[in-house]
Amino acid sequence: MSSGPSDQWPAGDPASQPSQPGQAHEQVQPSPSPAPEAGAAVPAPGVPGPGPQPAGPPGQYAPPGQYAPPAQYGPPAQYAQPQQYAQVPNYGQQQVGYPVAQVVAPKNPAVGVILSFFIPGLGTIVNGDTGRGVLILALYAVGWVLSFFLIGIPLLIGAWIWGLVDGYTSAQRWNSQHGIIS
Repeated sequence: MSSGPSDQWPAGDPASQPSQPGQAHEQVQPSPSPAPEAGAAVPAPGVPGPGPQPAGPPGQYAPPGQYAPPAQYGPPAQYAQPQQYAQVPNYGQQQVGYPVAQVVAPKNPAVGVILSFFIPGLGTIVNGDTGRGVLILALYAVGWVLSFFLIGIPLLIGAWIWGLVDGYTSAQRWNSQHGIIS
């Protein structure tokens, strides 16, 4: 598919068209604009100057006195004042004038039993008796190891039942020590 020279170049631009097909084409550069006078402020290309520029050929600058004075601006905009917020008390610190009341939540015995059903001794640990809960858990683990020799099966079952019972009673014991009736 070959295209002729008239398809590639504008028809009215004889300077940029090649004279014959297959001949190299030369681009014509526009002539540089005259340099501005020394000391005159020259705005960047595409950026308007301090006022409207007088009509004339592009690249030509008007003398400094022919620009319009800059537009006057109104008073600065009034912004809203920041809103004042109430002081939030820091939790855990005593405030002057307020009595400090400590609320103790009761331990639920059913939670201790459910936890000890899956992991013996965990209900006792959650209810605050860590030493006894770790002892129940250790006996349960030893029971699993010894169950391979069949002697650990009673220890395994005993530790599991002890964990269930102590999960319930440790919650009731904790509640009675803190004055809660459960």
